[in-house]
Amino acid sequence: MDYEERIITTNLKTDEESIELNLRPKKLKEYIGQKSVTDNLNIFIEAAQLRNEPLDHVLFYGPPGLGKTTLAGIIASELGVDLRITSGPAIERAGDLAAILTNLNDNDVLFIDEIHRLNRSVEEVLYSAMEDYAIDIIIGKGPSARSIRIDLSKFTLIGATTRAGSLSAPLRDRFGVISKFELYNLDELKLIIKRSADILGIGIDENSLTELAKRSRGTPRVANRLLKRVRDFSQVKGSGTIDLDITKETLKSLGIDDEGLEGLDREILNMIIERFNGGPVGIDTIAASIGEDKITIEDVYEPYLIQIGFLHRTQKGRMVSREAYKHLGIEYSDD
Repeated sequence: MDYEERIITTNLKTDEESIELNLRPKKLKEYIGQKSVTDNLNIFIEAAQLRNEPLDHVLFYGPPGLGKTTLAGIIASELGVDLRITSGPAIERAGDLAAILTNLNDNDVLFIDEIHRLNRSVEEVLYSAMEDYAIDIIIGKGPSARSIRIDLSKFTLIGATTRAGSLSAPLRDRFGVISKFELYNLDELKLIIKRSADILGIGIDENSLTELAKRSRGTPRVANRLLKRVRDFSQVKGSGTIDLDITKETLKSLGIDDEGLEGLDREILNMIIERFNGGPVGIDTIAASIGEDKITIEDVYEPYLIQIGFLHRTQKGRMVSREAYKHLGIEYSDD
């Protein structure tokens, strides 16, 4: 199955954008989870407003689907300024970045998703923009080339990345606020699903909330996607209200088990057990064995498998835990 077609993919699908926007909270007090991040941001935002200054540059890092883009929008809303959204791969040349930066007004927020994928020449232009609120542009070629400095409005850059280690040190050091996003716990996911169900106008009982939260891989985006699929089943095959029976039927049809694992997750674990006796095995070997990209495994599959204790990351490689053997119904051997 293609990664983008997976029901539990943490990437935002194109056809989900409009619904996703409706489900996103607009204010900091509506945002559920990441309490340490939001508590600090609340203070930083209020302090910036008291001084009538732009908020210091902010870096969010953590697995996809945890609300980094949502929180960027909330920051702009709380500051009462405009938000401009782009991504690292979309800014191909320094001129593209210059065009974006020169159109920002005072205190505006620029959000760059996947900031670790910025072109190096673009990144170097960003340094002076972040520090001095100015950019240097080269005009002309050869001996007649000259540099001009363009002053910018004072703005806030919010960068988001799933791979903080891939950021260059000069870029990382220019962020005044660096916040790590963690996977959500069961209670937080239940609150998110209930809020989304209310917005979608669908009734859902407590048992279904718990069941969906358990299988959402600690990720709000997955939780909302599962909720929408269960809603489809409840309207076509049920009473229109989500109950435990229709929830379990939906999840079974989607191939999502009690721990939130679907086919490719189980394939990874089974492959390590059957071919490598449970590990250790290197990430490159895993990627080649299942025909998946190494970065996708590290960013999407591993965080959750590690969090629930099914996979261990060691210096020698990845190892499957005793708990994973039990979950898969395979006898564990110490040999």
